[in-house]
Amino acid sequence: MAESTSRLANWLLRFAPSLGGLRRVPLLGNFLSWTSRKLVPHDSLIWVQIQHGPSEGLWMRLNPRTGQNVQQGTGEPQVQNALAEHLRPGMTFYDLGANIGFFSLMAARLVGPQGRVVSFEADPEIADRLRENLTRNRFSHAHVEQKAVWSEPTTVSFERVDPNTSPDRGLGHVSANGSAPGTISVEAVSLDQYVASHPPPDFLKCDVEGAEVAVFQGAARLLSGKRPIFLVEMHSPANHRALLGLFAGHGYLCQNLDENHVLALPQ
Repeated sequence: MAESTSRLANWLLRFAPSLGGLRRVPLLGNFLSWTSRKLVPHDSLIWVQIQHGPSEGLWMRLNPRTGQNVQQGTGEPQVQNALAEHLRPGMTFYDLGANIGFFSLMAARLVGPQGRVVSFEADPEIADRLRENLTRNRFSHAHVEQKAVWSEPTTVSFERVDPNTSPDRGLGHVSANGSAPGTISVEAVSLDQYVASHPPPDFLKCDVEGAEVAVFQGAARLLSGKRPIFLVEMHSPANHRALLGLFAGHGYLCQNLDENHVLALPQ
């Protein structure tokens, strides 16, 4: 990116929230939108440092139009607090649905070089960006698996949601409709299959856009054996009820961190 465009992108990242109201003003809003699109293309990416929270100072490559919360370090504070409270040096952390890696980076800092981070991200483009972010921060103890996590080892259809709808393709998901626009075939693993040949997690974060029940259908041995801490984003009331029952049946104590996230602690 040219230096002048980079400066404009940083300016847009900093002031985009303030411009939101102006964009609703007739004529002026249209002019601002047109100008920003011309000067900073919608797919621009710039390196910035996170400003606040446990990840303060870490580098991420962000879209200047959509990366404000990530740069500020303010997203999902309850999840950040749970990681900061429970992750310790030397632990192994699994990040299911890691996207561009905000929580993978935070975990890599918290577990330190004696620990290990395994980040599962099915979207190949986003997995590459995740690798870039980990490399920029010199987290050699973090590893990216460009795979989906599912109930069994197989190949699944993965719908890559258009970035105009889902910035950083954060709503990509396993789909039953293999012919939907943007759908690709992706290798999937089950947790039990994976941990049979890799160190199991001490803490596992799961954000898989509705596939959370399928993920834990493939984790029976992990639930009864290693019994890690689970932090799961629930994407439907039915999934919420099913997983609370599953975790309770394996002797876990569950607490709601917010309206979407559940923390399950082995007892």
